[in-house]
Amino acid sequence: MLAMMTTTKLDLTGLKCPLPALKTRKALKALRPGDRLEVHCTDPLAVIDIPNLLTEMGERLESTERDDDRIVFVIEKAQAATI
Repeated sequence: MLAMMTTTKLDLTGLKCPLPALKTRKALKALRPGDRLEVHCTDPLAVIDIPNLLTEMGERLESTERDDDRIVFVIEKAQAATI
């Protein structure tokens, strides 16, 4: 039986650097491989910080959407590394 993948929404609107990246890191650590995290934020620096964090952690950025003052990242938790 296949495990059900979940999408978790993380509302970080109003938070300033470095809090969006720190809270995104914490939320990703709690997810299972294949789960998605939808991060909503308003800090303009998040368009730099979040992708850099994901590269560092080895996670996959599925999409980034921007409207007037909100940025939405959809992130997929990477599969566990095999040794």
